[in-house]
Amino acid sequence: MSRHVVVVGAGPAGLGAAAGALRAGARVTLLDAAEDPGGQYHRMPPAAFGAARPGRLHHGWRGFERLRDRVLGHPRCAWWPESAVWSVDRTEQGPPHVHVLRGETDGAGRERHVLRPDALVLAPGAHDRVLPFPGWELPGVYTAGAAQALAKGERLVIGDPVLIAGSGPFLLPVAASLVEAGATVLEVLEANPAATVARGWAARPWELAAQAGKAGELAGYAGLLARHRVPYRTGRAVIEARGDGRVEEAVTARLHHDWSVVPGTERTVPVDALCVTHGFSPQLELPVAAGCRLRGGAFTDVDDDQRTSVPGVYAAGEITGIAGAPAARTEGLLAGWAAGGGDPGDRAATVLRRRRGRARAFAGRLAAAHPVGAAWPGWLRPDTIVCRCEETDYGTLLHAADGAAAGSARAVRLGTRAGLGPCQARVCGPTVAELLRGRAGGGDPHRRPVAQPIRLGELANPPVDTPDKKESAR
Repeated sequence: MSRHVVVVGAGPAGLGAAAGALRAGARVTLLDAAEDPGGQYHRMPPAAFGAARPGRLHHGWRGFERLRDRVLGHPRCAWWPESAVWSVDRTEQGPPHVHVLRGETDGAGRERHVLRPDALVLAPGAHDRVLPFPGWELPGVYTAGAAQALAKGERLVIGDPVLIAGSGPFLLPVAASLVEAGATVLEVLEANPAATVARGWAARPWELAAQAGKAGELAGYAGLLARHRVPYRTGRAVIEARGDGRVEEAVTARLHHDWSVVPGTERTVPVDALCVTHGFSPQLELPVAAGCRLRGGAFTDVDDDQRTSVPGVYAAGEITGIAGAPAARTEGLLAGWAAGGGDPGDRAATVLRRRRGRARAFAGRLAAAHPVGAAWPGWLRPDTIVCRCEETDYGTLLHAADGAAAGSARAVRLGTRAGLGPCQARVCGPTVAELLRGRAGGGDPHRRPVAQPIRLGELANPPVDTPDKKESAR
């Protein structure tokens, strides 16, 4: 019987992994919490909306359609939409067992399933990281990912006019999505100074020849913003949001290379909405629960075939490094091929490894061009909220870290409730860990036995037997 490969996540990396495993002759169960495959990058309005095909700035759409149709239409692939992996159980031999909840998110009657694959590919992706600043908890302040999801998936804009700020090339497609959805974008602010951005992208310029597609993508975004007269400014950030009951104005300032504020450069801008992002946080809950070794505490460590440190477990996409959709798809194809038992010496696998190497070089360039400056905590005041779920402020966090709870990140969190709210530290976890580093050790914000919320009633119900055959869930 052919190997059974479970792939968690149906974004570019997950779809690539499913395709690679199918090519290797394996049976595949492809899981995703969303209704449709594609992830954030290929998000589209539901079919019931009758929306037109993506605009010309949606790079790789036709390739995505071909890959999606080939994978979901394959007789050895079971597609499980609206399926959340809430836990993985380690085993003495082989990959972990995968615990799945199938059904509409927060809906009644979700079913529990347990999958026992021969190989597991983790491709859960990443979410926005937003650094706190005074007023970031006000209604009308959105992450860039949320703003883009509404614009791409629902054709809704978060407000008008909108200010977009933060760091990284993701600012540009978000601005483009909002402009195409009809919003007025006042300006796009990159926190890193032009010199930092230029040094990162210009290092070893001969390597850029392999990224010609990225250059075309950048030119497309820049042209759209230029036509709509949206200025792009470097070395400037939003350091405060103000408003009575909701955001009404943003305070921006020039920054030094370490992100400390240049005194006297503050400027107040009236806004209807504010969109911010400071990079991405990989979703490491499942790799950590599976026992996978991390690289530098930030990404899942993998070998040349995307194997993790746990036998039978592979990882692909943003959890191994932030490099964009094409790189994630390449890693997925390689991970799926290896997970499905494909020949490591296969010519196509060799080509994929070379392509993956170029993608990793691009990831390093991206990190160098858009780093998070170490001085950003200087934006904070004692009453600045750092954990929005529990409304824990910066002063309370520092007081606990320097008081009776000194030296214990766990004691600080228990005492302040930081990271213990509904999001379970998904938003504030990396930030709180960074603020506590040197005071209380920081801790691991990704370690949680229950990766997704589950009701006690659902936990009490026995798992549904999963037949060993293709299930039609389309």
